[in-house]
Amino acid sequence: METLYDSFRNHGLSRRDFLKFATSIAIYLGLSPMAYAKMVKELDSKPKPTVIWLELQDCAGCSESFIRSSNILPTEVLLDLINLQYHETLMSASGKAAEEAKEEAIKSNKCDYILVVEGSVTPKDSGVYCTVGGKSSYDSLLEAAKYAGAIICVGSCSSWGGLPHANPNPTGAISVEEALPPSDREKIIHIPGCPPIADVMVSVIMQYLVEGKIPKLDSLRRPVAFYGQSIHDSCYRRAFYNAGEFAKSFDDEGAKNGHCLYELGCKGPVTRNACSTIRWNGGLSFPIQSGHPCFGCSEPNFWDNGHIYEPLASPNSDNFPKTISTAVATGVGAGIVVGAISKWSAKKAHQENKNG
Repeated sequence: METLYDSFRNHGLSRRDFLKFATSIAIYLGLSPMAYAKMVKELDSKPKPTVIWLELQDCAGCSESFIRSSNILPTEVLLDLINLQYHETLMSASGKAAEEAKEEAIKSNKCDYILVVEGSVTPKDSGVYCTVGGKSSYDSLLEAAKYAGAIICVGSCSSWGGLPHANPNPTGAISVEEALPPSDREKIIHIPGCPPIADVMVSVIMQYLVEGKIPKLDSLRRPVAFYGQSIHDSCYRRAFYNAGEFAKSFDDEGAKNGHCLYELGCKGPVTRNACSTIRWNGGLSFPIQSGHPCFGCSEPNFWDNGHIYEPLASPNSDNFPKTISTAVATGVGAGIVVGAISKWSAKKAHQENKNG
């Protein structure tokens, strides 16, 4: 059976290219040198992972993001790096042939394939709002999840219900976790985002392949390696936040000088993701760097958590997001206080110099 390294060679890539790929994965995962050596060995010898990818109630944005992974691999190598047995949009087969391919993949790879789910589930009204191949999204999910080794929910729709779940939720959209029986929920890995970062999706699949088990997850079943800290923790505008320098509008001097976007509604302090470290488009940028506040797309119910451009409430307010940790809450309050003190001190020093 073809291995991952075989895929590289078949594309005319060198051993060095393969090692660069393994190095990128190891760095993203924060692995030790010893673990890196193991990753190279495993990727060198293990067969390509079999992947069944379901698109339920979605916009295909997560698939679009996945095939545009550029920091790790070009698209033509990425799609050959996994044994993609079923994906409605990307597979060449269609209709009955496509559905038969999925059934055969499940039958011949029991408990050994990775199920990737994109989009929310719609069990309401017998699942009439999303059907594929004559089956509801709900039935298709239950069928494919039963024998999966891991269930990777890519995007906020499959992880939390997403935009289809927003009030008034006419299709009764729910998350994959809500739809599955308790026996299958332990296999779930959430990779939320609208859409998720391509290199994060690739890294999680490779990590599962190498380790053969679900990676370390947080309380919301997100990989700690990528969702272990808030965007605010490593944001390059953090220094302006600490100094109390905030943009008041999108075209004022503060915005032009790269000041913190907190007062323009940035949800970075309460959003856990790797946007500010891995970034997008081959590490080129991320929303905050492009001048737009984070609106928390990797957090549950971000679509119903108030207006995008309204700033977070004070930590002392009853309206302050309850999902925020005490440490982050303290940081938000402290940043504002420290900023105010800094501005007051600078103003006082300036006045004293002027009087002196």
